[in-house]
Amino acid sequence: MTPPLHLSLAGQTVDVLRELVLTGEIPPGERVNEVELAHRLGISRGPLREAIRHLSSEGLLVLVPNKGAHVPKADADEVRALFELRSALECAAAELAASRRTDGDVERLREVCAESRNTHRTGARFPYRLDLAFHQALLDAARSPRIAEQVRLVQQRVVLLRAGLKDDPPHQQASLDDHDALVAAIAAGDTHQANRAMRRHLSRVRAQMLTSLDSA
Repeated sequence: MTPPLHLSLAGQTVDVLRELVLTGEIPPGERVNEVELAHRLGISRGPLREAIRHLSSEGLLVLVPNKGAHVPKADADEVRALFELRSALECAAAELAASRRTDGDVERLREVCAESRNTHRTGARFPYRLDLAFHQALLDAARSPRIAEQVRLVQQRVVLLRAGLKDDPPHQQASLDDHDALVAAIAAGDTHQANRAMRRHLSRVRAQMLTSLDSA
């Protein structure tokens, strides 16, 4: 059954607005200009406001009554809190992936790692989609929908906060190395090593973000 047109439009608007926020096209701290954005997207402000409310519920926008919505800025306390939650969720997911993975799961993880390295070699900024794709492939291998649902929301907020920080090529290279280590542990079915590799990865990403914030 085809969904009602207004629902399809609302869903599309959510996806477009999420992309604008996560890529930094609407920078952290900037207010969402409803009139300008609705005109740009060729839609009325109704579905745009629905999308704003939806992203606000995900923590990607801050909605203030009578003042509109803005993209939140990175904050050290928020980074620490997000990584506490992310570490608890993703270390568990890494262990589950190591115990439940199939050959197809491992192949997909390796494909994303290879694509990520090829992109990094071009000198382009490491696209958030590839980082999310790697972690999604890991979550698929873990086969725990509830964990996956919560991780997706936390990861989005981390991507959002990183959008306002400077590029760090050595950090990007280290992240690719971390991903390779995770894949090796998962392929070997080593739950303990998978947990350690994920914890080490998230700890380093957290430290890099906090350092970037201090120098901003």
